Amino acid sequence: MTDIYPSRHAATAEMRPRQDPVLHSEWSDDAPIGVELAAQFDRDGYIVLEDLFSDDEVTFLQRAAGKLLADPSALDDDTIVTEPQSKEIRSIFEIHRQNAVMARLAADARLADVARFLLGDEVYIHQSRLNYKPGFKGKEFYWHSDFETWHVEDGMPRMRALSMSILLAENTPHNGPLMVIPRSHKTYLTCVGETPDDHYLSSLKKQEYGVPDEDSLAELAHKHGIVAPTGKPGTVILFDCNLMHGSNGNITPFPRANAFLVYNAVSNRLEKPFGVEKPRPWFLANRDEPAPLTPQRGSLVETVAA
Repeated sequence: MTDIYPSRHAATAEMRPRQDPVLHSEWSDDAPIGVELAAQFDRDGYIVLEDLFSDDEVTFLQRAAGKLLADPSALDDDTIVTEPQSKEIRSIFEIHRQNAVMARLAADARLADVARFLLGDEVYIHQSRLNYKPGFKGKEFYWHSDFETWHVEDGMPRMRALSMSILLAENTPHNGPLMVIPRSHKTYLTCVGETPDDHYLSSLKKQEYGVPDEDSLAELAHKHGIVAPTGKPGTVILFDCNLMHGSNGNITPFPRANAFLVYNAVSNRLEKPFGVEKPRPWFLANRDEPAPLTPQRGSLVETVAA
């Protein structure tokens, strides 16, 4: 198959035009989001959804996240990533298969229906994780496009996936919130440097390959600006798979946590990686025959036995 999004091959970075739509459905009155939000997603590459969950549901999710962090011995060791210079947990992957509450969250109609509408297809979970940025010691996540890695290292063929970050603690301008470059999703920025074997072992702590060059990042930022969406617990930040994003370190005493869900279109299932011989492991990229999510309705608290 011809690779329409080559990366990590050339000696210099390139800005290539996106070859795929952003919004894969036409808006109608029965769409799960308003026409303004649909247009914003298409234009800017991200939207913020507020007040989807009740206070009781947010507390329920926070309690589930706390259990995951408090008892890592109950989890698959491979799915736990610690900070570069400490044993503090940075991420726990595959949370939708290791925790019943997170599984129910991933299938919740308030999220899954939006993903199905924006992607114009049935969807499945490509990747899930709990991101934790502790107070004082939480390290940064450098600028990157998820799709570049998912394409090169996982074999995701097209830009028909999106991420949802469900805030489990208040995200302020000070505690290392997600930052995005609006409208950068319309440009595919290639990266320089051949990917080493088992790159994920180091990249999950600190990424050195698949990282955009500073000149191109500066050009995108000067052209489109940088936005840091913030919000109270329960807020959902949704963004396109090719949107350039990152976050600063957290030197405040206030930790930041979020459940991170990646929805991929069933028609966009993974193929052979486009830039490496050995695909990344199962907990980073779902290579199973994709089973479409069945959206679940009702309160999280009432439909899950915690």
